[in-house]
Amino acid sequence: MTQPFPIANYRLEKGSSLDRARLVKFMQRAYRDLGAAETGTHLADTVGRHFSSQSNLWWLIGPQAGSISVGLPGLQQRHEPMGCLWIGESIDQRNGQKQAYVFLLYIDKAHRRQGLGSALMAHAQVWAKAQGYSQMSLQVFDDNVAAMTLYEKLGYQSQARWMSVDL
Repeated sequence: MTQPFPIANYRLEKGSSLDRARLVKFMQRAYRDLGAAETGTHLADTVGRHFSSQSNLWWLIGPQAGSISVGLPGLQQRHEPMGCLWIGESIDQRNGQKQAYVFLLYIDKAHRRQGLGSALMAHAQVWAKAQGYSQMSLQVFDDNVAAMTLYEKLGYQSQARWMSVDL
């Protein structure tokens, strides 16, 4: 199902449970963009564990100069997305309330800095409110300055820091 999008030439396409492999591919792209040398199988495991009937996935479709659409004759043509938004549910560990949780927001490098991330997050908030959530959360890596800047601009505030040590 295609949904209108506030930025010209872009639209949202609702994902389905059949999109697991594509979601893993986009997670791998996101982690490679952050400098991860090897994404291993843990991203597929994450999708397997958290991509459920309680989560929602949207694909960002936009200008496809020179691209080939994928599909079978007689069926709706499907273009390769340049971004995605995956939202699920988590529990606020401080008060036990369910909250919307952004598992992945990804925009291809060639399409960044056009307001697409802000528009996807606005879509996420509208969806979360419609589902009855009063809070939405996410995790962002400290070295992902562009994402941190976006989220802070949208009003997100740090509430905790995930820390680790190599053993």
